[in-house]
Amino acid sequence: MVSCMRQTQGPASAPVSVSPSMGCLKKKKTLSFLLIFGSICARGTLSQEADPARQRKPFFERLRRLEEQFQRFQQVTLTHLQDIANNYNVHYNVDARFQSLVEESQALALAVNQSQAAIQEDVAHLKASLRKSQRRSRKVDAKLQALNLSLSTKSRQWVEEEREQQAQREATASLALSIRALQDALANLTQQVYSQDARLATLEGQMQRAPPGTEALGLTTAPTPAQLAQRGPGSLQLGRNSQASRLSLQHRSSPQDFTVHVQKTQEFQAPSSHQAALPRTHQGPERICSSGPVLTFPNASSENVIFLSPGFLVPLRALSFCSWVRTASSHLGTLLSYATKDNDNKLVLHGRDSLVPGSIHFVIGDPVFRELSLHPLLDGQWHHICIIWTSTEGKYWLHIDRRIVATGSRFREGYEIPPGGSLVLGQEQDTMGGGFDSSEAFVGSISGLAIWDRALVPREVANLATGKEPPAGAILTLTNASSVGGFVQRAKCTCLEQCP
Repeated sequence: MVSCMRQTQGPASAPVSVSPSMGCLKKKKTLSFLLIFGSICARGTLSQEADPARQRKPFFERLRRLEEQFQRFQQVTLTHLQDIANNYNVHYNVDARFQSLVEESQALALAVNQSQAAIQEDVAHLKASLRKSQRRSRKVDAKLQALNLSLSTKSRQWVEEEREQQAQREATASLALSIRALQDALANLTQQVYSQDARLATLEGQMQRAPPGTEALGLTTAPTPAQLAQRGPGSLQLGRNSQASRLSLQHRSSPQDFTVHVQKTQEFQAPSSHQAALPRTHQGPERICSSGPVLTFPNASSENVIFLSPGFLVPLRALSFCSWVRTASSHLGTLLSYATKDNDNKLVLHGRDSLVPGSIHFVIGDPVFRELSLHPLLDGQWHHICIIWTSTEGKYWLHIDRRIVATGSRFREGYEIPPGGSLVLGQEQDTMGGGFDSSEAFVGSISGLAIWDRALVPREVANLATGKEPPAGAILTLTNASSVGGFVQRAKCTCLEQCP
């Protein structure tokens, strides 16, 4: 048994991992095997003792063979035992792995159950959300249908409104064309009116220069055609002109009659641009009364200034500036100056001592200007002037004592004089409300000053020059004088010729 154990632990044997129960079993089987093997050997020995000599040599041979067989049997047995141990170890490992797999399957089943519960809960939430979404979608569908219906109604309304707007735009365009045509016709008519007025002034001048014996215009009857024929062709033409002039003067109190007169005298040629009327000797104002206060600028001081407030409240596309003026120096100075923040010469009637005596610059939107001659004003007498401008074709007119002395066109055509500026009398502004220069100061007197936002017609200018009721709608007069500075004096005269 000891040798068996020694052989079991020999180098040929492999290490075997056996449990204690397996060791005991192996020992019992080995002991039984040895007992059986020992008994067999004893019997063989006993049987061989009878013939020791004969059987001694084969006995040892047989013993050697038995020992070899035993060793082989031992090796086979050991191999089988190792296989059994390996199988047991594998079985044991399989049980352990099976137990681990069972535990893992249980944990997996638990996780699956938990996942199923969570999934069911999520599905329940999704179903609830889906029901809410369906209800919301039904509400949204209802709102969309209502909105679609409303949009359809509004789209039809928009189409109708667009059609109406298109019709309005077409009507507006047609109206604009009509207004443009009307403006052109009005401009032509205004030009004709001013042309006829200039022609009438020429005729009056011709009548005043008529030969002695010719009776005053409008006081006696006109000469007969036979008398004019005896005087010559020139006298005949003069008589026709005198009849036309007399007819005009007899009916100038009525606008309709004045228009009829213009239509009857269209055969006369209109004066060209910048054409001046024939000069006429000034006879002074004939009892011009009720023209308002007289403001006198006694000297060329930069402090002599009058501010008019408020200035222009709306953009101006037309302008009429009229006033009685009496100068006391060899140059006119600045009658009016209108300045804004971006331009200090938006509107200026400006005369410097460096200019030609009696001339002023009529400025609209510096640097564009026209030079006008006011030389008749240098005689120290009262004169009535009107400077008129309209953006329609840029036309302008200069009236002195009821007569057009200068006219032109293409001067700031389509321009607007902006509102919000500073308007002063007697000084030229280099900055808004200041920057005065004594060399540009006005020296003299003014009265009856007024500004209109439209172009006055000759009849209205004549009414102003003769002391009749002024035209309505003046936007600024001397009553708007908010500040009178320096040595400017205010006087009230019953009539202008009585003012010192």
